[in-house]
Amino acid sequence: MTQTYQVSQPRDAKLIVEKDVKIPLRDGAVLYADVLRPDIGAERVPAIMNIGPYQKDRLWIPPEDLEEKANPYLAWETANPLWWCPRGYAIVRVDARGSGKSPGQSDPSSYAEAVDFYDAIEWIAKRDWCSGNIGTLGVSYHANCQWRVANLQPPSLKAIIPWEGRADLYRDQAFHGGIFGLGFLHTWVATNMAHNVIGRARSYNPNAFNNNMLWTWANNNLDSEFWRMRSARWDRVEVPLYSVGNWTGVGLHLRGNVEGFMLAASKHKKLRIHSGTHFHPFHSEEGRLDQLRFFDHWLKGIDSGIMEEPPVKLMIRTGGDLKNYKFRFEHEWPLARTQWTKVYLKLDADRQSASAEPEGALLSACPAHSRSITYAASPPSHAGVSSSAPSHASGSVGRTGVSFLSAPMQEDTEITGPMVLVIWVSSSSEDMDIFATIRNIGPDGEDVWEEGQQGGGDHVPVTKGWLRASHRKLDPRRSLPYRPYHAHSERLWLEPSDIVECHVEIWPTCMVFKQGHRIRLDVQPRDGVGASAYRHYHADYNIGAQNTLHAGGRTASYLLLPVIPRIDPQ
Repeated sequence: MTQTYQVSQPRDAKLIVEKDVKIPLRDGAVLYADVLRPDIGAERVPAIMNIGPYQKDRLWIPPEDLEEKANPYLAWETANPLWWCPRGYAIVRVDARGSGKSPGQSDPSSYAEAVDFYDAIEWIAKRDWCSGNIGTLGVSYHANCQWRVANLQPPSLKAIIPWEGRADLYRDQAFHGGIFGLGFLHTWVATNMAHNVIGRARSYNPNAFNNNMLWTWANNNLDSEFWRMRSARWDRVEVPLYSVGNWTGVGLHLRGNVEGFMLAASKHKKLRIHSGTHFHPFHSEEGRLDQLRFFDHWLKGIDSGIMEEPPVKLMIRTGGDLKNYKFRFEHEWPLARTQWTKVYLKLDADRQSASAEPEGALLSACPAHSRSITYAASPPSHAGVSSSAPSHASGSVGRTGVSFLSAPMQEDTEITGPMVLVIWVSSSSEDMDIFATIRNIGPDGEDVWEEGQQGGGDHVPVTKGWLRASHRKLDPRRSLPYRPYHAHSERLWLEPSDIVECHVEIWPTCMVFKQGHRIRLDVQPRDGVGASAYRHYHADYNIGAQNTLHAGGRTASYLLLPVIPRIDPQ
């Protein structure tokens, strides 16, 4: 798409750096912030803000292949002042209460933190150097905080760019399908605690990051007001927004961005989804131009042309070749021309294969007769590995569950959108975990991997989904045919004789399965291949249990695929 537009151009302006600016809050507390802004005389500039526990003074050293190069002002997952300030923007980084230099009780991802952010936004907007227009920008945590403050509708907040950040704290991060997301969470908590109480921060704020976060989150293991207060409230998010997700962000950095575009009350919203690590696209020239054009429009009133473009911008993945992926504009999500296609699970075996060979197939027609296959919910681990250890989920056990493989694609086939796995299951235990992995298998029988969020050899499959069987209850008001919404409000325990239908939400994806490639579905009782950092707690109801999958006949199990028909060039 070729279009002429205007954007703010860099000027030769001295950088003003104000360290440890005290921001007063409504309850008498203070937060500390760094303000970096251009010295351009009496001209007032808009501010781009973020708040978080990552310490505003903590320098980030980027990888050598990042398009923005190392400098003394780079901070993790936030905007680069040396790029933004010459273009007429101030950058304001705020240490959240109880972290970095800000004193007080730490409560990450909380309603209270959103209230603090509201106060900080309104205080900064009244500075004599500020135009009164505030935007928010940042990755991951610095995206999630934007959804939460948008709920509160601060008057000076004119636009947000939540770049790869969860929005529903329960469903997007803490409990995937009701299964506790321990793997990433325990590392995150331990790391940020250590940075504050063992690192340099202890010299100026020794009581920082003092919270019982892991226990509190694990203890609130059903959805409740505890989680709603810490999540986006879509009917209250009215500010113009540019929601940015990542296809490889399965487990943290995708679902919330898609839900935000679909459900937020804002009349002015855009969706962008790219691929790769969660820091390279943010700091790319192409990514920064999207950010600049959006803020130029809403914070400066410049005709940047971005709101005249179609609202959806998707990177179309063709399998294992990130450098050659291209963006494509669309007018809605899911795509209006989607051909919703059921592929049915057919079992060819009655027990798990001892090899890596799939036990079943994916077919266009439902098998006439029902068959079942039983597999162990907790296979024996290697020597020295406790059944409760996180490492039990990361290669310490052999292959688990069952797999299904499609026939080779007769032509290049694009799958873009959300998916659902409808599956009939039973167990000898009172509960059962369903881990679904969608894989791209090449003509040589090997996986075609995508570069994951962490970079550096972090290889991930096409997409994933999860569901704890006792959490299978759907919320009919919020469920869509292509995106089930589970209530997570009660547990519907299994009885040994029960065969139940489960609708597993598979996170959105985009993949062109090339001619000769196959779709592989793994259904497992624990984390499968390519789980990366986003692993889960495998609870005691799995120990010694036997799980059974049923397919065909009256127990028709199927995968709903969003097939996008090819558009022939005119």
